[in-house]
Amino acid sequence: MTAFGGKIRKILDAVYLGSGMLGALFMIAIISNIILQMAARWFGFQAPGSTSYAGYCMAASSFFALPYALNHGAHIRVGLLLNNLGRWRHWGEGWCLLVGAGLATYFARYAVKGAYWSYKLNDISQGQDATPIWIPQLAMAFGTILVAIALWDNLVRLIFTGETNFREEALDAAKVE
Repeated sequence: MTAFGGKIRKILDAVYLGSGMLGALFMIAIISNIILQMAARWFGFQAPGSTSYAGYCMAASSFFALPYALNHGAHIRVGLLLNNLGRWRHWGEGWCLLVGAGLATYFARYAVKGAYWSYKLNDISQGQDATPIWIPQLAMAFGTILVAIALWDNLVRLIFTGETNFREEALDAAKVE
C-alpha cells in the first residue's frame, strides 16, 4: 500500500470510529433523556418535547453507528450464501457491495435533499418542542453519507486488494464444507 493510500485508510478508519463514537454519545443522550423524563414524573414537573428529543437521538444514534458497525461485522449480511459460493465468493461479495453502495448513495442523496427542503420550507416538528425538523434530519443525512462512503470504500478495496475492511464475526468466518 502506498503512503497516500495508507493515509487515506487511516483517515477513513478514524472517520468510521468517530461516527461510531458519536452514535454512542447519542445513546447516552437517550438514556439521559429517559432519566430526565422519570425524574420529571417523580417530582411533578414537565419535560416538554422530551419524547421527541429521545426519538431524534435514537435516529442519530442509529445512523451514526452504521459505518462503524459495517466495518466491524455487526450488520446482518448474506454470509451463509457467500460462504457457499466457494471460489465465486469474491464476485458475490463484490455484487453485494455494489448493490449496497448504490442503494446507500441513493438514500443519502434523498436524505440530504429532505433536510435541505425542510430547512428551505422552515418545517418544524409537530410535537411540543417545535424543533426545526432539518436539525434531526442532518444526523440521518450525515449517517447515510458515511455508510455510503464505507460501502464504496470496501468495494474499491475489494476490487484492488481482494479484501474488504470487514472484521468477520465467528459465524461468517466459519467455512461451510
